[in-house]
Amino acid sequence: MGKVIAFAGSNSKNSINKKLATFAASLLKSNEFKVLDLNDYELPLYSIDVEVENEFPEAAIKFNNELAESDAVIISLAEHNGSYTAAFKNLLDWVSRKDKTVFKNKPVLVLATSPGGRGGATVLNTALNSFPHFGADIKGSFSLPSFNDNFKEDKIVDSDLLNQLSEAVKNLESAL
Repeated sequence: MGKVIAFAGSNSKNSINKKLATFAASLLKSNEFKVLDLNDYELPLYSIDVEVENEFPEAAIKFNNELAESDAVIISLAEHNGSYTAAFKNLLDWVSRKDKTVFKNKPVLVLATSPGGRGGATVLNTALNSFPHFGADIKGSFSLPSFNDNFKEDKIVDSDLLNQLSEAVKNLESAL
């Protein structure tokens, strides 16, 4: 049995991406999972000056350790102006300074959702192009459009979309 961590690339307390990542993890058949919250990894804004003048932030070390101790990752990315949220990008910047292979060459399922019809497609494509440079062995991706219409009572209600996500989770799980 493997250990999968799931998290949203968002620090919103009511993150729809955290709800999606948690739901995706709940579809795992034979692996345990742990859901992380970016609010538990508060970091100063990355800059080389801060890095040189201060010790490496404990929160970045803690997050890096979570990644190292996992066997796979499910991440659902929020999209701010077509890109990563500032909170996620800052965390990625800090962790990559300690270890460029942020995802430790582990299997990764990349998700995105938004209230709009594109479901975070732009940030999802950005991640699919950049995450392999950070040591992500991408096993699948999934975009959930129109979150408020397609996700109710903590689950995806559209059967076609549910089947797509279930297949993506199965692909991740088969890599463990």
